[in-house]
Amino acid sequence: MEKEKYTIKDAAKLMDVPTSTIRYYDKEGLLPFVERMESGYRIFTEKDIATLRIIDCLKKTGMPIKEIRQFSDWLEQGDASLQQRYEMFLERKRIVEKQMTELQKILDTVNYKCWYYETAIAAGTEKIHHSNEEKVSDNLYLENYQSKI
Repeated sequence: MEKEKYTIKDAAKLMDVPTSTIRYYDKEGLLPFVERMESGYRIFTEKDIATLRIIDCLKKTGMPIKEIRQFSDWLEQGDASLQQRYEMFLERKRIVEKQMTELQKILDTVNYKCWYYETAIAAGTEKIHHSNEEKVSDNLYLENYQSKI
């Protein structure tokens, strides 16, 4: 039978984050929906954990806590805030796509340098990459490398 209530330790394990992360989110006002027992212990439902995953996702996109707090407030408003939440996620999508483009450029450079050194090591010299003893910039090499992939 599926467990319906979770402790903070259970929630952290399900999310693969330290309990301190969840406590931090709570301290920052991101979890106004989480119930507490009389003892003060937080109790999480499956819906709470799904919301925590979204909050963690937003944090990983680089969204500031202040904006995540606004998202949490919108959640509390229910259907009245659907448009705002939609627009917020469209903006997050644009930001993540830009990050991915930048990361792809970084990966292309790293891949190029791996190829560069692998071929230089196999040849026993970096001179294999220089024709007519001219040193061409890494940018030109990178452009040539990218055109081959």
